[in-house]
Amino acid sequence: MMKQIEGGVTAAKGFQAASAATGMKYQGRTDMALVYTEKPAVCAGTFTTNVVKAAPVLWDKEIVDKGGAVHAVVLNSGIANACTGEEGKKLNYVMAEEVAGQLGIKVEEVLTASTGVIGMPLVKEELQKGAELLAKGISDDTAAGLKAAEAIMTTDTVSKQSAVMVEVGGRTFYVGGMSKGSGMIHPNMATMLSVTTTDVAIAPDLLQEIVSEAVEDSFNMISVDRDTSTNDTYLVLANGESGITVERGTKEYDAFKEAVVFVSTELAKQMAADGEGATKLLEVRVINCRTKENARLLGKSVITSNLVKTALYGSDANWGRILCALGYSGAEFQPEDITVTICAGDREMVLVKDGVAADYSEEVATQLLRQEKVTFICDMKEGTAEAVAWGCDLTHEYVTINGDYRS
Repeated sequence: MMKQIEGGVTAAKGFQAASAATGMKYQGRTDMALVYTEKPAVCAGTFTTNVVKAAPVLWDKEIVDKGGAVHAVVLNSGIANACTGEEGKKLNYVMAEEVAGQLGIKVEEVLTASTGVIGMPLVKEELQKGAELLAKGISDDTAAGLKAAEAIMTTDTVSKQSAVMVEVGGRTFYVGGMSKGSGMIHPNMATMLSVTTTDVAIAPDLLQEIVSEAVEDSFNMISVDRDTSTNDTYLVLANGESGITVERGTKEYDAFKEAVVFVSTELAKQMAADGEGATKLLEVRVINCRTKENARLLGKSVITSNLVKTALYGSDANWGRILCALGYSGAEFQPEDITVTICAGDREMVLVKDGVAADYSEEVATQLLRQEKVTFICDMKEGTAEAVAWGCDLTHEYVTINGDYRS
C-alpha cells in the first residue's frame, strides 16, 4: 500500500536537511541546501546529456560510477558553476570539502549540485560560510526539508516536494524528494536539480537501474523551453534505515519501483506547471500507439511546440497545431485515424475525429482552455502503447524573465 504524505527529503528515516543564506547571488533569502544521512547510503543518478557539463555534474558522475557510499548532497542556487574551467572544478571541490569537514566525513562522500547563471564563479569564503551554517542547522523535521527545497529555487515561484509512505508485508519504508526547475527545462535524463531519499537497503546497480527507468516516463517527459541545461542532476540516496531490503523479483522491489516512479513523476509535473511565466499546465496523453517509443516522441513533440504553447496561452483551440506537431515528431502513423480530445476539470470535448475537425463549440473549447490544467488526448488508433508528457504555455512573461536573467 502506498500513501502520499507531507514532506520531501526528510521523510525517509535517517535523513536530515538544512538551508543557509550566504549572499553568493541573492540577498534576503537562502541559497545553499544540505541533505545528510549519518548512516552511509548507496547512490544512483542521471545527469545532463549536454556536452557542456558543469563542474558538479562531472564530480557527481565520477562518484556515482564508482558506486561508493555517500553521506551528503550539498546544493547551491544562483551560480551554476558551469563553463568555469579548472577554477570551477577547484571551487566545487571546496564546496564538498568544507561540508565534509563540518560533518566529519570524507570529501568523496559528498555529492554536489549547482544551479543559476552560467559562467559566474563561486566564492570560497561564501562556500565556507555556507558549510558552517548548514552543519549547525541540520534537522530531520519536515520544515527543514521544505527550507532546503526553497533554498535551491532560482526563477521558481514555488518549492517542489513529494513523499510517500509504503507498507509491504506489515513493514514500512519511505521515499521523499525535492526538485527545482522553472526555465532551461528540456531534460534528456532528469531535471534541473533533484534529490530523492529512501530508507530501503538496495544494491547500487539495482538502484541505478530503477532510477534510469524512472526518469524515462517522468523527468524525461517534461519540457518548458526546449533548452537542456548544463547542470541537470537527479540523485537518489538509500540508507537502509527501514530494515527493508529491495531485491529483484520481490514484492518489495515492485513497491519500491512504483514509489520512485510516483515521486519522480510528481516532481516533474510540478516543474512543468511552474515553467517560467507559465499560467497553465499542459498534459498530453498519447494512447493506442504502435510502440512506447513512438508514444513518447509524439507526446513530447506536442508539448514542445511553440505554436501549441502560445495557442494554449491564448485559449485558442487551434488543433491544427497539435496535428502538425504530431506529424513532425518522427513517429510514423496514419493521420486519418487520429482523434484529439480536450479535457479540463470534469469536462471533455472532441476536437478532431478521424483526422478532421469534429462538430464542436469554439466557445466551450475556449472555456476549457482557460483552466489551469489542460489535457489533450491523442488517440492514434494503431496499437496499445501509451505515454504522457507535460509542458506549459508560452507567455510574454517568459521573454521578460529571460531577457534580463543575469541582472
